[in-house]
Amino acid sequence: MPAATDTLTDDLRSLIRDIPDFPKKGILFRDVTPLLKHGPAFRRCVERLGEAIALARPAVIAGIESRGFIFGAAAATMLGVGFVPLRKLGKLPWKTRQQRYQLEYGGDGIEIHEDAVAAGTRVVLVDDLLATGGTAAAACRLLQDLGGQVVLAAFVVELAGLNGRAQLSSVPVEALITYP
Repeated sequence: MPAATDTLTDDLRSLIRDIPDFPKKGILFRDVTPLLKHGPAFRRCVERLGEAIALARPAVIAGIESRGFIFGAAAATMLGVGFVPLRKLGKLPWKTRQQRYQLEYGGDGIEIHEDAVAAGTRVVLVDDLLATGGTAAAACRLLQDLGGQVVLAAFVVELAGLNGRAQLSSVPVEALITYP
């Protein structure tokens, strides 16, 4: 993706709202909902993600609940590939595999349908934000446990100071916007 100083990146960054002390004191939450609300910016964001994802030649895009669904499904539609949801525990109706992980403000877990990805399938993981990397790493483990080949993890925002990339050391990472 182009350098973090280009005009589009600056435009997208201007639509990300900072919310201090959410979901708990000491956390600065980067809220992408104003970006989603702005039609032209949302479109450009999805197009930019799609360009990066297309280079990885995925068969499917896997999106992490919930904002990863929005960006991932839009990019999958743009590229004409399938979409696989990774959901919070207890939300999928069929046989699942689960993975628990730690966040910077607590623990959680995600799950995927057992038949979501066939062995050898090229998968790109998408979410709105990479922070400590716990959620993305858990998602990659689930996809790989099913035999998927995670060829890229793509994010709208990366909080570089939390070093989430280290959790994804075996997977290339792309982010449209990086905060220190």
